[in-house]
Amino acid sequence: MGQTTLMRFGNVDVRPLGGGFGCLGMLLFSLLASLLLTLLVNLIL
Repeated sequence: MGQTTLMRFGNVDVRPLGGGFGCLGMLLFSLLASLLLTLLVNLIL
């Protein structure tokens, strides 16, 4: 416990904000945003 998960992109270390809950929240936000954008694009076209 107490270790933060790091994602590496080249020489950059990315730490999720808020630990595990912040990471989960960002994942859920990403899924919801992609669903909403997909629906919006389908309605426009």
